[in-house]
Amino acid sequence: MRLTADFWVRAYLKRLQLADIPAYVTAHGDDSGGAVVVKLATLDGQARAFQRSFDPASGNRIWMVLAEGPEAEVDAVLARQRRNDPDLWIIEVESRDGRHLLDEVGLND
Repeated sequence: MRLTADFWVRAYLKRLQLADIPAYVTAHGDDSGGAVVVKLATLDGQARAFQRSFDPASGNRIWMVLAEGPEAEVDAVLARQRRNDPDLWIIEVESRDGRHLLDEVGLND
């Protein structure tokens, strides 16, 4: 059984809250099947955006970098993605040390 996007987003935000990492939903996508992009803002003008994908070597689902660099450029990529997919969720995580928790059990699979 697959989790709905809304359920996954709420669980992810709760994990971030428990780790004292600020995060916000900046684009609310389709509750049941919308894809999720996580933007990590390191508060120094830089950012990275992660999207779910499949690792061709293992066939496992992984978080891969969609865009990285100056935050304004990453925002522009996300705006284009959102225009092409209005069901897309975008979560912004703010962490000076780059913590996003996407590599933790339950979030990385």
